Amino acid sequence: MIDLVCATRMTPEEFWSKGALGLSLRRLHHESRLRPRIYFENKHGLPFLYNQRIVVEDASPVMAFIHDDVWLDDHFFFEHVMAGVTAYDVIGVAGNRRRLPGQPSWAFANTKFEWDDRSYLSGAVAHGPSAFGPISAFGATPADCELLDGVLLAAKREVLLRSGVRFDERFEFHFYDMDFCRSARAAGLRVGTWPIALTHQSEGGFSSNGWLQSYQRYIGKWGD
Repeated sequence: MIDLVCATRMTPEEFWSKGALGLSLRRLHHESRLRPRIYFENKHGLPFLYNQRIVVEDASPVMAFIHDDVWLDDHFFFEHVMAGVTAYDVIGVAGNRRRLPGQPSWAFANTKFEWDDRSYLSGAVAHGPSAFGPISAFGATPADCELLDGVLLAAKREVLLRSGVRFDERFEFHFYDMDFCRSARAAGLRVGTWPIALTHQSEGGFSSNGWLQSYQRYIGKWGD
């Protein structure tokens, strides 16, 4: 079983009738091994809710943390996530094989938002308002990585419990994924990309006030 953990500002009716993830899960209604764990009308930071789900007694053996604006294009989603968390401790769909000082995102090399050398990037994500959007292919996958995109992160629950790796609740949205990956790597966990087909409606909100505050908090925590 996989807990599909998602926080959304939508009401249940909006999520299931209009939301990308909600509509995707309706399409995958035959897949009883996926357990949607949706926090509706949410006003909390993602790490707070993700951490809550990790420790509840009825949690599934595998946790997949996902954004609500994601179309699940992959009707073998369950099989592909399970294969990924068997090969790695933490998986995502896109990431970077290296980490640079002051790096503001898994994809960018510096605060000018210049893309890192493509030889270090891995994975693929489609983007667009509808399912099966245009694909951004970053590099070969699977691949060992230092950083992953937080649009989808998955891991075995017992790995997270045993290692003590959690989401830092100081990062309500921006940088929670970067911080989580660094915590996983610091704990000796193996992090990597895995081929899972999805379309993300958003391409990120870099350089907003909230983003800048989180970046300063992130650098203050890690020192680089």
